[in-house]
Formats: sequence, structure tokens, C-alpha cells
Amino acid sequence: MKRVSIFGATGSIGQNTLDLIARDPGAYDVVALTGARNIAQLAADARRVSASIAVTAEEDLLPDLRAALEGSGIEAAAGPKALLEAADRPADWIMSAIVGAAGLAPGFRALRHGTTLALANKESLVTAGPLLLAEAAKHGATILPVDSEHSAVFQALVGEDMAAVERIIITASGGGLRDWPEAALANASPADAGAHPNWDMGQRITIDSASMFNKAMELIETKEFFGVRPSQIETVVHPQSLIHALVGFNDGALMAHLGPPDMRHAIGYALNYPDRAHLPVARLDLAQIATLEFHAPSPTRYPALAIAAQVMETGGTSGCIFNAAKEIALDGFLAGQIGFMDMAGIVADTLDAMSSQGSLSIAPQSLEDVLKTDQIARDMAKRIITSRFEQKENA
Repeated sequence: MKRVSIFGATGSIGQNTLDLIARDPGAYDVVALTGARNIAQLAADARRVSASIAVTAEEDLLPDLRAALEGSGIEAAAGPKALLEAADRPADWIMSAIVGAAGLAPGFRALRHGTTLALANKESLVTAGPLLLAEAAKHGATILPVDSEHSAVFQALVGEDMAAVERIIITASGGGLRDWPEAALANASPADAGAHPNWDMGQRITIDSASMFNKAMELIETKEFFGVRPSQIETVVHPQSLIHALVGFNDGALMAHLGPPDMRHAIGYALNYPDRAHLPVARLDLAQIATLEFHAPSPTRYPALAIAAQVMETGGTSGCIFNAAKEIALDGFLAGQIGFMDMAGIVADTLDAMSSQGSLSIAPQSLEDVLKTDQIARDMAKRIITSRFEQKENA
């Protein structure tokens, strides 16, 4: 029986992971489930899979979680310290699906125990890629990618020599605003950007898809996880979201990974690795699909991609700053302080401001360095947003 824990159980990745586990309950011993403010969902899932412990990141919600689990025998805990303690509990396989920088510390802690970390938390590689990979190597842990794109690359590389890889192509749906006139994007609302044509995801990642900040993060992840040069990484808009990535080799061949837009495929591959197991996902009918489209992404529609290219070339703390500023810019957009197309400017301005302080290209030496830089970058981005918002109000 495989011991599993799911960090970020109430989000879309966590829910899809639970769906797979619940279909074969005799195969899994669920150690820990964690969530944030959705206590009803967290408690219901903990009961459904008989988890040993349920943890909410919000300390003030511990009484609610305890009440929801009353009589179940499931332990309840809350707060950042409780998340780390849950990561210390022995498990064979841990899903890292907490959104944002909050997922960094639990993921690092889990690696200390030589476990398999199924990585859906983009921020871990973007902000601290070299540190994360070194931590895994130090403790003999395995990191498996869960993003559909990186899972696709990983699968295409099975049995291949990385020295023969010329390029990696990451596909992008283009998001919910891909067919909008570019001039109209400045007026897009969170509701507009939060509707995706193909994928069923949370609000924040869906908006990141529309701005392609999500794809920008994935380009940085590709560099860190697979150890390729920035010049070897490309992105292309593929509206059907059926080809998730392609790997090009030095003999001119392209290896493409196709699958339905269903995260249970990438999750299931990581859950059963190195084996393949039957998964409850749709089977593609190529004759019915008939056409697969590809388009070069517009640099003016998707400025996040150019910023990501800059981050990959710079290295150091730039990935951490990029992610922190991106999260704060998204907060500002959701709060109505800035427009949809202002987000990229906030990120670029934050990188420029911190570059002038001379710390951008210095590699962080510890997780504490990463978290410190993260907080400084968030504060800087907030000041930039406040300044822009005040200027808009006074215009």
C-alpha cells in the first residue's frame, strides 16, 4: 500500500489527485491532506479517504476544522508549522500543489525524507530551482513534474540522451482572451480572464493563462528542471490543448505528447511512475479532431514571455522576484487597482527596481534567502502598484 500526502488538497490539482486515489482506495494509505480556507471540502475529503491528519494553513480556522472532523478520529492541525510537521510524516509519495510561494517550505521539508515529490507547485522551480534539485539529490529523493507540459517533456525523454536534445517546445492554449482584439485587452475584467476554453482550473491560474504568465513560469521551470539553455526553449500557441509539449532532437525528429486537457493524466503518470496504469481520461479520436493549429505568440499581447526570457538569462534571484511581483500584480488586478495589461509592467518595474539594488544575479544560498527576497519583492511590487493606482486616481 502506497503512503501518500496531498498538499493543496482543496485546489484543482488536489481534487483531481483525490479523484484518482478514491477510485482505488485499497491501494493507498492517505497520511495527510492540507488546504486553506475551504474547511468543509478539506474535512469531507479527509473523511472520504480516511486521512490520518488534515491541516489548514489558516490558524484561526482550527476550531472549524476540529468541529468538521469530530467523531472521525482524524487529527486536525493548523498553521505553517503544522504544514511542515505534516511534511515530516513518513510518506512514499507527496503531491506538492499548494499555490504560490507558500508551497516552498513544505516541499523542501518533504525532500529531506527521500520521498517522491510530485511537483505541481510552479513556484518551487521558478524561485529556487537549483536549491530544490540539490536538496533532492542530497537526500536521494525523486521529483516528478505534474504540470501537463513538463510531464509531457519528461515522458518524451524516457530512454533518450539529453545530449541529443536540440529544443523543447512548450505549447500554450492562449487563454480565455486569445481571440479578443489586442486593443480590448486593457479593459478585460477578472471574470473575462478567468474563463478558460479548455482547462478547468482555479481563478488565479486561469487568469495567469490568459496573460501567459503561467506559460512564462513554465518556460523558467523547463530550464531549471531539464537543465537546458534558454535558447533551446520555445513556446507556441496551440488552441486545441491536445499537444502538451514537443521535444526536438539533433536528427531533426520531433517527439510530441498528445492527450486530452485533463490534469488526471499528468497526475496519474506521476502517481504510478515508473509504471502506467489505466486512467479515467478521454481517449482522443484523431479523425474527429481533424485539425491541430499552431501560432506564434504575439509579444505585445503576451509581454510576460519576454520577461521570462530575461529572467532565464539573468538567473540568481530574478526568478523569485518575477514570481513574487507576478502574484502581487495579480492581486492588484483582482482588486481593481490595475488593468489586465498593467500586470506585466508591474513585474518588469519590480525587476528593474531590484536590479538597481545590485542583487538580481546573485544566487540564493538557502531557502531562507529565497523567502527573504520574496518578501522584499512583494513589498516593492505593492509600492509600485500603489504609485500607479494613485496616479490613475489623480488623472
